[in-house]
Amino acid sequence: MRDEEYFVKKLEFRDIKPTSSRLLILHEMYRGDEAVSMPDLERLLPTVDKSTISRTLALFLLHKLIHAIDDGSGVLKYNVCDDDCDCSVDFEHTHFYCENCHRTFCLKHIAVPVVSLPDGFTLNSINYVLKGLCPECAEKLK
Repeated sequence: MRDEEYFVKKLEFRDIKPTSSRLLILHEMYRGDEAVSMPDLERLLPTVDKSTISRTLALFLLHKLIHAIDDGSGVLKYNVCDDDCDCSVDFEHTHFYCENCHRTFCLKHIAVPVVSLPDGFTLNSINYVLKGLCPECAEKLK
């Protein structure tokens, strides 16, 4: 498990002051490839009020510490970016939504397909979500 110094450095690297609430929220968000939603954070952090979580997510997004994922479930999910990520289209990757457990995973090693746009169109972001069963759910259903 990562120590507090690791999370302090992640915040400072993105020019975010490491307050106790921000450290607590970042620690809960750090789940490897699994994304987390605001309702997940509210459930995992019952002592932190909803507005603090919301403001912190907005700050993390602004400073590109996290990225948001629209997986089609109706709730945005978030994952911590790697230090070299600048959240540009070049850093977009594939996401996987499990239709059984409703978890969303970042598949950072799978780039999104390149799409040629007609003249005049400008690409700002890509949302590429695959849907199916995660390994854990697929194993349970065997």
